Amino acid sequence: MEARDFPLHGDLNLIVTGYLEPNRPRIARELALRLGLEMIDVEREIEDRLGDTIEQIRQLYGERRMKAIETQIMDEIVLHRRACIRVSGSTLLNSGHLAELQRNGVIVCLVASLDSILRRIHLTLGARYHDPVERARAIGELQREWRIRDVEDVVEFDATYITEAILIERIVNFWRELAIRRG
Repeated sequence: MEARDFPLHGDLNLIVTGYLEPNRPRIARELALRLGLEMIDVEREIEDRLGDTIEQIRQLYGERRMKAIETQIMDEIVLHRRACIRVSGSTLLNSGHLAELQRNGVIVCLVASLDSILRRIHLTLGARYHDPVERARAIGELQREWRIRDVEDVVEFDATYITEAILIERIVNFWRELAIRRG
């Protein structure tokens, strides 16, 4: 992956998105630690504010309430600088904050081959993977996440055939190269 010249300024944010569950939170935390950035996890912020898991929040309060809290959090997040922000691709696309986040940071999308992701979904869902409704829900989530890949200047890192440690090292190197190029 090559660091391109992004039209950015000041203290940048590293925005981490993509579909590598359940490892994405750990990857983002490690990147924040290695790069000396504040760690912000949008899903964790939602859960902390409402005191429950995302799934439970949707069931208890409905999608509209969940989205309202998500929007409030995104309104706050765009004010941060020098942060590693972990956020879903669908939230990036649907929150209305994408352009501002791109002005103040670089979006890194973690990707993997479809076969690899289906294996991860199978491991995550366990026996529920054999339920067509559960499997369809998981694949629908994947499709929503992958829409972020169509956005200009999103940098992809393919994790299909590499370890988590190598993936993190590649992103760290990319970030450092970007910092050197910017001076």
